[in-house]
Amino acid sequence: MASFTEHALRRKPVGEMNAETGADTGNSELKRTMGLWSLSAIGIGGTIGTGIFFILSEAVPLAGPAVIWSFVLAAIVAGLTAVCYAELAGAVPVSGSSYSYAYTTLGELVAVIVGACLLLEWGVAGAATAVGWSQYVNQFLGNVFGFQLPEALSNAPEEGGICNVPAILLILMCAILLIRGVSESAKTNAVMVAIKLAVLGMFIAIGVQGFDSANLTPFNPTGVGGVVTATGLIFFTFVGLDGVAAAGEEAKNPHRNLPLAIMISLITVTVMYVVVALVAVAAQPTSGFEGQEAGLSQILQDVTGSSWPGTVIAAGAIISIFSVTLVSIYGQTRILFAMSRDGMIPPVFHRVNPRTLTPIPNTIIVATVIAILAGFIPINFLAEMTSIGTLMAFITVSIGVIVLRVRQPNLKRTFKVPLYPVTPILSVLGALWIIYNLRVVTLYVFVIWVAVAILWYLVYARSHSHLGRHERVGLEAEEPKP
Repeated sequence: MASFTEHALRRKPVGEMNAETGADTGNSELKRTMGLWSLSAIGIGGTIGTGIFFILSEAVPLAGPAVIWSFVLAAIVAGLTAVCYAELAGAVPVSGSSYSYAYTTLGELVAVIVGACLLLEWGVAGAATAVGWSQYVNQFLGNVFGFQLPEALSNAPEEGGICNVPAILLILMCAILLIRGVSESAKTNAVMVAIKLAVLGMFIAIGVQGFDSANLTPFNPTGVGGVVTATGLIFFTFVGLDGVAAAGEEAKNPHRNLPLAIMISLITVTVMYVVVALVAVAAQPTSGFEGQEAGLSQILQDVTGSSWPGTVIAAGAIISIFSVTLVSIYGQTRILFAMSRDGMIPPVFHRVNPRTLTPIPNTIIVATVIAILAGFIPINFLAEMTSIGTLMAFITVSIGVIVLRVRQPNLKRTFKVPLYPVTPILSVLGALWIIYNLRVVTLYVFVIWVAVAILWYLVYARSHSHLGRHERVGLEAEEPKP
């Protein structure tokens, strides 16, 4: 009888994982329809959300114009992890993202814990962004049509309402898209990504006309401490790049396209963020950012003397949030799909519709749970938990690169982390540094969440693991017949 430790440390071989998902043959359970642009759009769409539209009002007061360096530092920390994702995505192109990477490098128990972290990263984040969408839809309706939805229908009960109807409608629309097929979802997301990049491009083109070098002085009023504090805040506008890794089984030529898409997403997001931040702090004094709502809209209104830019930015925020929510639900369903295939959670999450080749029951369950969270429960505190969930996944991926290099040095890798092993080590240290600056209560709640994941492993996953079944079948075959 295998001990708990033996169960917890058993790993799924890379070869078995790739064969099971058709990484080399193309015979995946899911439909391979996404090319390089669609995959890149998932990374960009899952990353550029409400953050860049509104984060400056919180970050600039902390660092002043030097917030530009905060964006660069955040991009470096995110980039260190992104290149680790790129190596593993090229070597193990499966739907499970960091859950699957943990399973093949660190063992079954760690994989289940990472899967629980990804529930925080994707599920709760999807609900939080849907709530934000409701707010900006109301703002847009007020600007364009002169009316807004009643408070009772646009807020959760504890926020003075009855039900957040727009948030539920958004999740419903995303679910319908995903049920129809990943190809349609990817095309829709690609269009929304193009629009949101165009809106940010418009901000840069118009905002630069208000460039005033006097607004950049003093450049770093709060010193290094302010820049570092703002970096921790800004870092979470970069999460979402791992959404590309979750598309491993629906990507064309995954060994090549997944690493490329991750790097394209990282470069695009970084350049856009830094340029937007530079234009913003040069067009408006630092004192104007604190407490400012819809900051990018206000900057353009001040530069042009007109209110129309605010309406365009509001529309861009609506499209951005739609895209982020779509990617969040997509990523969640694909990770649960991989976990179910391995026996870690019930088999309903692994059922694929033979016509659309999409996990329809999985999508319906995920959308329902997220809709309940978004429609009826204030999730501000839960939304804070997405940060530590994401960081723990990042740490796992970075360690996984090192483990796989040691255990399988000859494994086919279409992309290799530069400056190995310095890069993954710095990635881990960067993530730990940000975790160190999180609130203590967040760490306590996370420990409880990990305990729940371990309990689930003990009660269900350990005995239902397909690796465990294979072991039991092998032992039964070896036993002599009476």
